[in-house]
Amino acid sequence: MTQPIKFGTDGWRGVIAADFTFERVALVAPIAAQVLYQTYGKSTGSRTVIVGYDRRFLAEEFARCAAVAIQTAGFDVKLSETFAPTPAFSLIAHQQQALGAIVLTASHNPGKYLGLKVKGAFGGSVGPEITQQIEALLTQPPTFETTPGTLEHFNPWPSYCETLRSKVDIGGIQEALNQGKVTVFADVMHGAATGGLTQLLGDKVHEINTNRDPYFGGGAPEPLPRYIPELFEELQAFKASDGGLAIGFVFDGDSDRIAAVDQKGNFLSSQILIPVLIEHLSTRRGFTGEIVKTVSGSDLIPRIAKLFNLSLYETPIGYKYIADRMLTTEVLVGGEESGGVGYGTHIPERDALLSALYVLEAMVQSGEDPTQTYQRLQQQTGFDSAYDRIDLPLASMDVRSRLVEQLDTQPLQEIAGQTVVDCLAVDGYKYRLADGRWLLIRFSGTEPVLRLYCEAPTLDQVQETLDWAKNWANQF
Repeated sequence: MTQPIKFGTDGWRGVIAADFTFERVALVAPIAAQVLYQTYGKSTGSRTVIVGYDRRFLAEEFARCAAVAIQTAGFDVKLSETFAPTPAFSLIAHQQQALGAIVLTASHNPGKYLGLKVKGAFGGSVGPEITQQIEALLTQPPTFETTPGTLEHFNPWPSYCETLRSKVDIGGIQEALNQGKVTVFADVMHGAATGGLTQLLGDKVHEINTNRDPYFGGGAPEPLPRYIPELFEELQAFKASDGGLAIGFVFDGDSDRIAAVDQKGNFLSSQILIPVLIEHLSTRRGFTGEIVKTVSGSDLIPRIAKLFNLSLYETPIGYKYIADRMLTTEVLVGGEESGGVGYGTHIPERDALLSALYVLEAMVQSGEDPTQTYQRLQQQTGFDSAYDRIDLPLASMDVRSRLVEQLDTQPLQEIAGQTVVDCLAVDGYKYRLADGRWLLIRFSGTEPVLRLYCEAPTLDQVQETLDWAKNWANQF
């Protein structure tokens, strides 16, 4: 059965040809444009919508379909002439004072999916109050203008790259690359980041998986260890010059999430990169502002904030909640455990290429690789931990419902032999246990998937806790 059109933590996604069809995109896109106009039309004085896309199967055709539907509804459209990172379209919507952007992407999902993200005039993901309005109008579409708008094409890369270069000491990074002090690899995962670091830094960057592959090598364009075997091989085979540093970056399908691999082959999730970025931006760059983390973020982050006398704010999972905070508060760094990191120096949007540039700037100016910096910060805060996350497919949405009912009516009192001392239910169920570890049980809003997150003093305790959670869930 076709799934209903429902927006999740960042957009509407569906299986191509089953749920995500040209007919449905032609329905959703002009309604989204109308809601953007009702929300931002008065403040921007605009009727223009930016339309962009990633490298997925039929992405440009779906973008063209959306653009024509929006134009026919009486709005002016600027349609990208090429794929680009989602944050590039958010930036351009903000720079050009457009109503917002419609981006055809399914981000990190497997190749059978495509999706549609809605970005506001401020340059970030719209909140649930906007997407709920869009959903409400799907059954009774509004009456649109009878006179079509205009449609023109543009290249998003030049202005996007120019903006990112202005945020960092680009000359210092390029000099370090040219002198062999830092060597950069980038796994662009066949996605929209392809060519990005090369355009920003020159041909010294070693990009892999640059070809367009709608199947993403049989996996998914998500920055997780199981999807990046080639990058591990590249780093392990590379021999740095004496004193030289090397790093490999990983970008998801639409380049708004990041991870990395150090020169010894250690995977660096954003749980590791965020503390490194906080230190660099607050100490070497002298920036100030609040640190915003989601409930799935590491317990190290509050300690890092305290170390550098920065305030902390915690949100549910989903970058739109971080973006909302950035619109009202001076924020230094806002980040998610899944790889999305954004900055008060930029638009309220996660941006993986900018994150990579800031990490490189930190490496050049500190002379350390991120692992060394992270370990030093652990020592300074006296906090050492391990972290992992797994996604557990469920048999059906009915199983999901039974699990939710169980958690609501019979709260867990003990997990993996440890007493539950607290449960935070702001987004899922986050259980703190007697020995200091925590387990977050959270359900996907759009598919039968259970997401399990754990941080504990040791990796063995993390695995023990996640195994317990899997066994518990599989009973239903």
